[in-house]
Amino acid sequence: MEKEIKMDVKLQEAKNSIRDIVDFPKEGIVFKDITTMLKDEKHLNTLVESLYEQYKDKGITKIVGLESRGFILGTVLAYKLGAGFVPVRKPGKLPAPTYSEKYSLEYGEDEMFIHQDALNSDDVILLHDDLLATGGTAKASINLISKFNVKNVFVNFLVELDFLNGREKLDTNYQVDSLFHF
Repeated sequence: MEKEIKMDVKLQEAKNSIRDIVDFPKEGIVFKDITTMLKDEKHLNTLVESLYEQYKDKGITKIVGLESRGFILGTVLAYKLGAGFVPVRKPGKLPAPTYSEKYSLEYGEDEMFIHQDALNSDDVILLHDDLLATGGTAKASINLISKFNVKNVFVNFLVELDFLNGREKLDTNYQVDSLFHF
């Protein structure tokens, strides 16, 4: 119990270190900048240990990280869990045959890609990204993963912007967790 309380305090300190950047990347947006959290080795350790504890007994075989900030903790977590790492990328970044999924943005469309040989039906996936906002990127990535008929999928974000209701777009068959809510 004391260990949990210490972790909660450490997570709150990590959350408090996230800085707001007003009007980035465009006017009216308040960007949650996690670089201030990641640069502090205590906060980075807290994040990694917290995520490891949450997923260590789930049988994760692959971490699927979303471009690009999902790569940061995704690869560290894959190493710590003894799992592989699979990137989901934007157009023109993956060299081998891919599956793709388009999704809508407030200003148009974008597309995500995954290698066709990235996953198999025996895999248990942890989909990881830094932020859940409107849910478009995450939903497209879940759709890509579904092409492989994997055993199970867990979905994790560092930060969730609750007021944007992105979680509502995601498949309710999967466990979706976020460390920090704003």
